[in-house]
Amino acid sequence: MPEASGIQVPSNFEDLAFYPVTELAQLIKSRKITSTELTQFYIERLKKFGPRLECVITLTEELALAQAKRADKEIASGRYRGPLHGIPWGAKDLLSTKGIKTTWGA
Repeated sequence: MPEASGIQVPSNFEDLAFYPVTELAQLIKSRKITSTELTQFYIERLKKFGPRLECVITLTEELALAQAKRADKEIASGRYRGPLHGIPWGAKDLLSTKGIKTTWGA
C-alpha cells in the first residue's frame, strides 16, 4: 500500500463516503482520521439514508463505536494490524451473529 502522505481528509467531510477503502486505511494508519470518527460518520449516514434505502436490519451503533475505540487505542500504541484495521464494515444478516437479529434476508 502506498504511503499515506498524499492522502488527505477532504475539506467536505461527506466526500469520505466515496473514498476507496485503500485511502481510508491510509488515513487511519497515518492518524489523519480515527476509526471512531469514521465509524460515527458512517453511522450518521446509515441513520440519514436508512429509512429510504433500507440498508440495515439492525444498526449496532454501540458495538461499532466500542470496536472503533479499541482499534484507535491499538493504532495509537503502535499496533497497526493491516489495511482493514479500524475500517468500519457491515455484515449481511445472513450471518448468524450472537446477540444480533438474524433474518437470513426474510
